[in-house]
Amino acid sequence: MKTKTFVLGALAALAMASTAFAQEVTLRIHQMLPAQATIPAQAIEPWAQMVTEASGGRIAFELYPAMQLGGAPADLYDQAKDGVVDIVWTIMGYTPGRFPKSEVFELPFLITNGEKSSAAFYNYVMDNAADEYEGIKVLALHTHGPGLFHSKEPITKLEDLQGMKVRGGSRIISNMLAQLGAEPVGMPVTQTPEALSKGVIDATTVPWEVTPSLRISELVKNHTGFTSDHGLYSQTFGFFMNQDSYNNLPDDLKAVIDAHSGLEVSRQFGRVMDNGDAGGLAIAVKAGNNIVQLDEAETARWIAAAQPTIDQWVADMTAAGVDGQALLDAARAAVAAEGN
Repeated sequence: MKTKTFVLGALAALAMASTAFAQEVTLRIHQMLPAQATIPAQAIEPWAQMVTEASGGRIAFELYPAMQLGGAPADLYDQAKDGVVDIVWTIMGYTPGRFPKSEVFELPFLITNGEKSSAAFYNYVMDNAADEYEGIKVLALHTHGPGLFHSKEPITKLEDLQGMKVRGGSRIISNMLAQLGAEPVGMPVTQTPEALSKGVIDATTVPWEVTPSLRISELVKNHTGFTSDHGLYSQTFGFFMNQDSYNNLPDDLKAVIDAHSGLEVSRQFGRVMDNGDAGGLAIAVKAGNNIVQLDEAETARWIAAAQPTIDQWVADMTAAGVDGQALLDAARAAVAAEGN
């Protein structure tokens, strides 16, 4: 009987040890969007699953969408840097002026699609702006696909934007909207549905991928894009890990994180954005909404009208002691290197 008890006890201890080994570390991921939105559902969750599998179950994750751990979207970067959470996904434009060199990828008519522009953005940052992310582990950097207008009233020419209250997602985008003649209203993307329904804004600038989770195609019936290889604008995103959370891992688990970080993960996040764009457009088409694509002549007018936004950014960077034109040239070269 004692032998049997000893064996059972040993088996139980072994099982407990195996369980402890299988979940050596649990990392918390915090971000601002609903769990069903494109990046949380199709990029972050699959990434977490791949890391868990690659670690043999030794790295586990807890996913906290929609700011469930508290704070505002603008707090996310600091939550990761300060160790409040282990990993965040956030929008750099939510903290204006903090990542000035990275802002270049928000300039009008620069980016192409999500996948290529994300690879270009990652390479650009690593070569030109890595100092903006000191003290944090960069897992991925990416953009979304081409931004466009979603409006209550049709936008078919530049003049239609005059006086229109339009949500802008970052300092650069709001500056561009003002110079194009609109009245920019800054707010996190999660506040857009309520702002549209209450008449706080007349239109919003978001890519197609975000429209399903925010019901944009139900709230407005007009969508305006451009005849151009380069979208009206983009925003920049980061997937970041607390440096101590990374440093405290054993070397073999650091290697797992490293293998699931960097250029290819950035490219994959951008590819997910492109897939989301296709899905969002399909929903609007099915709903019978008015899809406007401005022709080449009208698009050229918008490109010319947006040039002062680019000139102002270069001037601001130069005034701050940074060669803004060199950074713009580097960004354009990174985009061109991806085939556009």
